[in-house]
Amino acid sequence: MASVKKDNRLTSSQSFLCVGAAGFFSKTVTSPLEVVKIKSQVGTFHSKNGFWQSFLLIYQNEGFRAFWKGNLVSCLRLFPYTAVHLTTYKKIVHLHMDELGFISQWRAIFAGGLAGVAAALVTYPLEVAETRLIIQNCRQPTYAGVAHTLSKIYRNEGLYALYRGFSLTVFGALPFSLGCYAVYMNLDKLWQESPVRFTPLQNFINGCIAAGVAQTLSYPFETVKRKMQAQCAHLPHFGGVDVHFSGLMDCFIQVVKNKGIFSLWNGLTANTIKIVPYFGLLFTCFEMCKQVCLYHNGYIISPLSYKPAPGVDQSLGPNELQEVKRYLKNRNFGSRESSLGNRW
Repeated sequence: MASVKKDNRLTSSQSFLCVGAAGFFSKTVTSPLEVVKIKSQVGTFHSKNGFWQSFLLIYQNEGFRAFWKGNLVSCLRLFPYTAVHLTTYKKIVHLHMDELGFISQWRAIFAGGLAGVAAALVTYPLEVAETRLIIQNCRQPTYAGVAHTLSKIYRNEGLYALYRGFSLTVFGALPFSLGCYAVYMNLDKLWQESPVRFTPLQNFINGCIAAGVAQTLSYPFETVKRKMQAQCAHLPHFGGVDVHFSGLMDCFIQVVKNKGIFSLWNGLTANTIKIVPYFGLLFTCFEMCKQVCLYHNGYIISPLSYKPAPGVDQSLGPNELQEVKRYLKNRNFGSRESSLGNRW
């Protein structure tokens, strides 16, 4: 999967904020594609006539702001998700490192999959809330905001409803990880050179390809998960789900029986189109935020340029750099006092 590269010149809090801000921006810009995708997965009437008609029907029935339904909760979910994912990933990687501190590609991807499951477990109720907010008609809303959505689901349907379909996140992690592994194991054949020599553009393309393959393989699990999140007897038309079912396996059976096996990939067009702008904006925004932080930390001469500040050791961490600066400042101050004393 495409991911931002860790820079030791940033503090942990700065890295976290950069990732959060980049994710917030990229999710907001690509939200219309996410809305169309989720409506297609659930099977609401907006998606009956194909990808392009979905945009028109959503606009005609709910207006322009409907394309950002659920975006706030999706962005809010980023912060706890990222925190849990990074913490879990580091712990799993540390357990699987060899004596020299190395870890195989497969184990790293496996660690990423497990970390993703752990992060999803913590933030799953917010994902359910996002789905419910997206499928409702914003001109005749059932839910009003994130807190109201969560409390109403809990009161009317119980705690289980906030985790309905979570097991599909676990099942989907396997094909997702296998997809990533298959792509990364064949990158040297694709580019005809060693991965250590890849340029930033090549790494970006690699990440997009890995995301496309992995998401396509795990997509049927996500489709069924979204249907399970959406279906509710308390909502108009049972949440707009195009099939009725009594459980996880029955959902798979009813979808294949009534809509055909390829309907498990409904919304894949919107999902695939979203990959390049989403990760492009993610990387661009992250780099912009990183430049501001590096300038604040004293590593570069301007927040608009990566030109290193003269005389600054770029290998030092931010705390080490501040210690060096304090030491040099005190030493210069001491030598200045000494020269003044000698003069008098």
